Amino acid sequence: MLPRQLLRTATAGESGRHGIHPGHFLRVCFRSTCTLSMLVNVLWPVVPAAIALHFARPDLHVWIFSLNYIAMVPAANLLGFAGSELAKKLPRVLGILLETTLTSLVEIVLFMLLLHNDQDGSLIPVIQAAILGSILANLLLCLGLCLFCGGLRRNEQTFHEAVSEVGCGLLLVAGFGLLIPSAFSAALRNNNSDDSESISADVLAADTLTISRSTAVILLIAFLMYLFFNLHSHHSIFDDVLRFDETQDEDGERELQRAKLTMPECLLAIIIALAAVCMCAIFLVEEIDSIVALGVSDNFIGLILVPLVEKAAEHLTAIDEAWDNQINFALFHCLGPSIQTALLNAPLAVIVGWAIDKKMDLDFDLFMIVLLVLSILVVGNFLRDGKSNYLEGGQCVLVYVIIAVTTWYYP
Repeated sequence: MLPRQLLRTATAGESGRHGIHPGHFLRVCFRSTCTLSMLVNVLWPVVPAAIALHFARPDLHVWIFSLNYIAMVPAANLLGFAGSELAKKLPRVLGILLETTLTSLVEIVLFMLLLHNDQDGSLIPVIQAAILGSILANLLLCLGLCLFCGGLRRNEQTFHEAVSEVGCGLLLVAGFGLLIPSAFSAALRNNNSDDSESISADVLAADTLTISRSTAVILLIAFLMYLFFNLHSHHSIFDDVLRFDETQDEDGERELQRAKLTMPECLLAIIIALAAVCMCAIFLVEEIDSIVALGVSDNFIGLILVPLVEKAAEHLTAIDEAWDNQINFALFHCLGPSIQTALLNAPLAVIVGWAIDKKMDLDFDLFMIVLLVLSILVVGNFLRDGKSNYLEGGQCVLVYVIIAVTTWYYP
């Protein structure tokens, strides 16, 4: 078991290589970091096929949607792999934050495209569902799979309270911050039965929009505090935690022997992955109306389908780390993107909508509010004792499956 610091040294200048070597670049990118990622890379031929189909047969809406949905998985996987290679050349906490930010670019691109394509407000519910769906996918599906896979190889896994308590506490606050505009709107809608206290629907919608925009600005300030906390004032705590996790890596020997990307190769891989992600996301978003017209609810697309594909790379990385007994790294990759979605991506969607005069707000459906709050509380309860096993992970995954089935029937 070799610390990741040795891996960083090997990565920074493996065999004295510099620049870009096409054969080595393609070989390393295909092998990726683990078996799961390598299997996902088999889907790369779907990427050019999906792009070509969009131009050759624009009338095949279902096929275009399906192929571009699949194509985003290997593209996001390459982005995650290149991000992890780049992260190993940086200090621990900064590297992980940069890695989660790169994978969140897929989500930000989708949000911006949905906002741009929205003409009559029909895509706003998809964005709202995708915001909460992203958090649910990380908390229930990704974290559940991490606890389940890690628990299969050992009786239990222990993680540091600095990761679980800070992460869950901040996520709970961020979640409630997101839901305050919804609570305001729902409370006044219910009071409209009393004539003396009622307000018009237009006034209520305008007030909710104003509150959402104010909340978005405040959440962005909270995100800056989160960055300062992790990168400056308390970075030593997290460095110690992650340094301990590096000594627990059961895959360290093989990781040290694996070929690495140079810095230029990392940047090239990121550019290729971002280009593929953006093109597939554009074609995917353009077909959402056609898919909804076939009977698939916009809630299911936003809450389940979109988060699964946009977070594929993050999920594969976290599961592999949990399997190798690096449970603190895995928690960072589960809780970090959820916090970033709540404090950065969602407020960014509201502010960009404000700038382009789109009525993007944080007035979520009551059904989704209940799902988010209960999920945060359940996960926080599981992580409270600092230990985990496959039973807790399996329960989280099963709850996510129940949510997916219910959302399919939710209009």
